[in-house]
Amino acid sequence: MTDINQVIDQMPLEVYERLRSAAELGKWEDGSVLSEAQRESTLQVVMMYQARKLDQTEHFTIAAGGKINELSKAELKKQFRGESIAEFKAEEL
Repeated sequence: MTDINQVIDQMPLEVYERLRSAAELGKWEDGSVLSEAQRESTLQVVMMYQARKLDQTEHFTIAAGGKINELSKAELKKQFRGESIAEFKAEEL
């Protein structure tokens, strides 16, 4: 059996993204639902990949070394200041 560390080290980004999507949505790309055991295992692999291979600074992501990034309210406000998600004209509503 392959060591989980080897699996993470050799995992392509595309596979990580598919696993992350499955963990977030609770289902595979084909629509079949993950069992609770599959979801837990998938989430663990996603978190390990994030900790080992990604340099993330976003709120509630896993940073290098396995630390969870938790930004303060002030940091979050600063990060999203001035960015509008969408703009609508009155006649479009």
